[in-house]
Amino acid sequence: MTLDNIKEEIEKASKIVILTHESPDGDAVGSSLAMYNALKQLNKNVDLIIPEYPETFSFLSGSENIKKETDIQHYDVAISLDATDIKRLNGFANYFENAKVTINIDHHGSNKMFADYNFVNPDAPACCQILILVLEFLGVNITKEIGTCLLAGIITDTGGFKYSGTSKETFEFTSWLLSIGVNVADVYRRVLEIRTKGNFALTKLVIDRLEFLEDGKIAFTYITKEDEKNVNAKNGDHDGLVDIGRTVEGVEISILLREADGFFKGSLRSNEYVNVSDLCMMFGGGGHPRAAGCSIHLPLEEAKEKILLEAKKHLK
Repeated sequence: MTLDNIKEEIEKASKIVILTHESPDGDAVGSSLAMYNALKQLNKNVDLIIPEYPETFSFLSGSENIKKETDIQHYDVAISLDATDIKRLNGFANYFENAKVTINIDHHGSNKMFADYNFVNPDAPACCQILILVLEFLGVNITKEIGTCLLAGIITDTGGFKYSGTSKETFEFTSWLLSIGVNVADVYRRVLEIRTKGNFALTKLVIDRLEFLEDGKIAFTYITKEDEKNVNAKNGDHDGLVDIGRTVEGVEISILLREADGFFKGSLRSNEYVNVSDLCMMFGGGGHPRAAGCSIHLPLEEAKEKILLEAKKHLK
C-alpha cells in the first residue's frame, strides 16, 4: 500500500524537503505548510522551499520558515504537493531528482505519477483534503494550526465551497475543524474576501479588457508585465482574476492570459461542460476539468488567437 511505503520512508528519513508548484495558490501553500508543521511535530529535520508565494497566506503557521532555496543537495525524502509534473516544481526539480526517495501527493487528474510513491486522488477537491488522510495515517495530531493550513487550501480550491467538486467529506471535515477551534469565518475572509491594492487595480484592468466571443460563451482578457509594474503588483495579486469572466451570465469558458518572461501563462475556467484540462493539454498544461492552466510561447495576439481557436472547438 502506498501510504504504508510513504510512512516507512518518512519515519526512517533524516532530511526531508517539501516542494510545490510554481505560482503557488492557497492549496499549494496550505498543503505544504500543513505537511511542514506535521513533520516538525514528528521531530523531523525538514525544509520547505517556495521561492515566492502570495502574502495572503503569510498568516498560516510556519510561513516564516519557508525558504527560497537551501545548500543541501541530497535529501533522504522529497515530497511534492499539489503538483502535476516534476517540471512544475518551481524550477527546483533538482532537489526532487537528487533525493533518495520521492513522494508525490496530489489531486489533479492530469498528474504524471512522477515519484517513487504516488498518492493521487483526482476525486478530491483539494490536495489539502487528501492530506487529512495522509497525516492521520502518519499518526499526526491535526492541531488548530495544521487545520488552519488545511482549511486555507480547501477554501481556495473549492472557491469557498461553491465548486462542483466540493464533497460531503469537505463539509464534514470543516465542521470538525470548527470543533477544534479553527476560525473558519476568518480563514474564509482572509483567503477569499480581502483584496490587496494591486489585485484591485488589476481587477479593474481585466474587467475593462473583457471580450465576449462565440455568442458570449467565451470571456477573454489579459494582463501584461507592464500592467503589474504600473500598479506595483506583488506575487499572487493576479489570483482570482480569471474567475471574473466566469461569473458573467452565458459564459462557459473564461480565459486569462498573463505575461511572464517571454511567454504567456493561460488560466482557464469553465462552468458546466467544457473540460479545460483537456483544452490546456493541447498547450502542454493541464489541471482540473473546470480549472486548468498552460503556457504559450507566443506574443499576445498570436497566443490569444491560438487559445481561442482551441477553446471554440470545445463548445457545444
